[in-house]
Amino acid sequence: MNDRTCIVTRKQAEPDELIRFVVGPDSAVVPDIKRNLPGRGCWVSADRLHIDKAAAKNLFARAFKAQVIVPPDLGGMVDGLLSRYALGMLGLSRKAGAIALGATKVESAVRGGLALFVLHATEASDDGVRKISQARRATVHLGGPAILAYKLFSEAELSLALGGTNVIHAAVLAGDAGRAVQKRMVALDRYRGGSPDDLAMLAAVADEDDAAEDME
Repeated sequence: MNDRTCIVTRKQAEPDELIRFVVGPDSAVVPDIKRNLPGRGCWVSADRLHIDKAAAKNLFARAFKAQVIVPPDLGGMVDGLLSRYALGMLGLSRKAGAIALGATKVESAVRGGLALFVLHATEASDDGVRKISQARRATVHLGGPAILAYKLFSEAELSLALGGTNVIHAAVLAGDAGRAVQKRMVALDRYRGGSPDDLAMLAAVADEDDAAEDME
């Protein structure tokens, strides 16, 4: 079996599209999020559905050709690791000065094309999210980048990672530090099934563009 073949789908993929697992000294299956643990590994598509399926169908034992212990909530364990890794990178981006906090500053960073992506706390109000979403759409219409938004963390989690209080909206700014944290956010978002709000936003932009072309 190819070293980067998903044990569920049997399809090859790039490392960023997969999660590596190894077997620990106690025969337990261990997620290797950073892909640096020693030993023979196996790979699973990087989303909760496939990891839960691998655990339920005992595919890890087949992949490792040995009796292994699968933690009872392996999918939740992976989610927690991805979340902590993403929040840790977010904290580093704050130290690098690559963060804008608060609805006003986030909207300004979006309209100025400075934002790489936006984070909303899970408690964010519809009105606050709507205003920033309007700024994101306006930026695209003016020829700027499509700035995606994620709602992955609670207010408490964002506040702790960013060293603030009551952090509801944040923008990660373009640059090396921003791109490093974006990679982790994309991985966590993909693992949880994607962001339907972003898909809806991009679809709305496309529909509006089509309508404008029809009127020309």
